[in-house]
Amino acid sequence: MSRDVTPTATESENERLVRRFIEEVWNQRKLDIAPELIARDCQTHQLRSGAALTSVPRGPAAIKTHVAEWLGGFPDLRFTIEQIFSADDRVFTQSVMEGTHTGTWLEIPPTNKRVTIRMMTVHRIKNGRIVEDWVLVESLGLFQQLGLIATTPELLSQARMQFGRSA
Repeated sequence: MSRDVTPTATESENERLVRRFIEEVWNQRKLDIAPELIARDCQTHQLRSGAALTSVPRGPAAIKTHVAEWLGGFPDLRFTIEQIFSADDRVFTQSVMEGTHTGTWLEIPPTNKRVTIRMMTVHRIKNGRIVEDWVLVESLGLFQQLGLIATTPELLSQARMQFGRSA
């Protein structure tokens, strides 16, 4: 079961910054504070199995657009932090994203399905702003919950059939 991790007296300034990003920008929809939290030259690395590690610029304006796109597709979207900790200039979060796909998202018409997706992110902080992040999203689960691809048991059954083994 998800639980919201409340701040402690020992929480670092970097952790508070990342918590503000999640709670205020994503959950409270305060997109205008993005420049306070995100560096203009911030780089995001979307971690994908089998793909080379690349980054894309994602400064405050791009973050605002990204969040708005998600909120357009999932207006009730909410993140809950399950774990947060930091070392040096890095902050790790494990969170769960929940929402209902009631709007168009990535040109996909609404499915009206509720999704619960886990993700892990490492943010690098410099001069009080997020300057880089590495994001791993449970994309397979997201697409399965939206009904865009088969469930894992169905995929395995299809693979066994394709390679000559009965289910």
